[in-house]
Amino acid sequence: MSIQLHDYLKIAEKEKDLPKVIAYNRIDGPGSSLDLSEFQETFWRIPDTNIPDPTHIEEPHIWTPDKDPSGRWTMKLPRTVGITIDTGTKIEAHPFDPDLIGVKSVEYKTEVIAAPGDVIPVSQNWLLKIMEIFNIKGVMFVLKNLREGIQSSGLGGSSTATIGVCILANELAGRPFSKIQLISLASRIEQGFGVSITGTQEQSNVIFGGVTDYVWFPWGKPGYPSTGYGESVRFELLPPEDYRLLEGRTAIFHSGHPRLSSEVNLTWRNALLTEVGYKLHSKKMKVAYDFREGLRLKKWDHVLEAIEEYRKIRTKLCEGYMENSRELLERAKTYKCTAFPLGAGGGGGVLLFSPEPESLELLREDLKGLYREIPFKIRSKGHELSNI
Repeated sequence: MSIQLHDYLKIAEKEKDLPKVIAYNRIDGPGSSLDLSEFQETFWRIPDTNIPDPTHIEEPHIWTPDKDPSGRWTMKLPRTVGITIDTGTKIEAHPFDPDLIGVKSVEYKTEVIAAPGDVIPVSQNWLLKIMEIFNIKGVMFVLKNLREGIQSSGLGGSSTATIGVCILANELAGRPFSKIQLISLASRIEQGFGVSITGTQEQSNVIFGGVTDYVWFPWGKPGYPSTGYGESVRFELLPPEDYRLLEGRTAIFHSGHPRLSSEVNLTWRNALLTEVGYKLHSKKMKVAYDFREGLRLKKWDHVLEAIEEYRKIRTKLCEGYMENSRELLERAKTYKCTAFPLGAGGGGGVLLFSPEPESLELLREDLKGLYREIPFKIRSKGHELSNI
């Protein structure tokens, strides 16, 4: 039997207590694209050393970090570091026709409506299909970005919206799915419906948040119950009291051009099928680990070196990755900083990094009036629920 939400939401609307979730974006870095299923499955293999015993499956530290804070046994595995920031999407549940479900985007000025059971599996219906999966009706989800004008900025916007809808629908349906199942659901629906080429990084970031190292397990952890795709080992690299150290060394500027993420991701994926491309991709695990350790140990020079190396590998694999970002990189080098196009690159948001906060401030002044800055703060949580 479907879950009828109309009457409940009418009461909540009257009391100005509509259920909602705020899902936050992420900054990626060295390791991004290793969360795509093809890369997880290509480069994952049982580690040379024994996998440590787990503690609790839903905790940020699946394995106690004080026993091995370096996580050296994960060095050769596909991984990504997610940094949660305070941009993202607010999703609110409104009362709707008792026999229908709907999704409305304020920014994109779109609206899709259907009766549960009649949702056609096409790309524009991907969020509506998620609502149908949870067997709810009488509800319209209204999506609004927390900050205007930063759509398609390489911050994981579409994936953030997708997992946000999963989280809110899961709450309204009585939590039938676990966190890991929600990550898998969001990832597979988004890619399966042709919305974008996506993995599990952005979705994991919204579920867990913080400055977190994700080591991917595409078939689950050997010897332990799991759900497969979406599974990860997670390490918190910086506690909240140290966020300011990273914030002072990072900035995001928008290149002012549209992104070409699908084309870039497709080029990278096709390169995996060539001998030269495979060898270049296979270098990513070590660079991503170096980035992880640079953040954990606050060795900011190592962070810069890892960003530089990873960007070079990506550019060799696809020249379009640096499209519309080359001038930003040259200006960054002038101030002993570096630049890293976010997401799949090809325009959109660009991460600027410097080991020295003073150098970054000089670069920031130089870019004023030329590029739009996207200010941010790092957050310890990937989402916030209200009025559930």
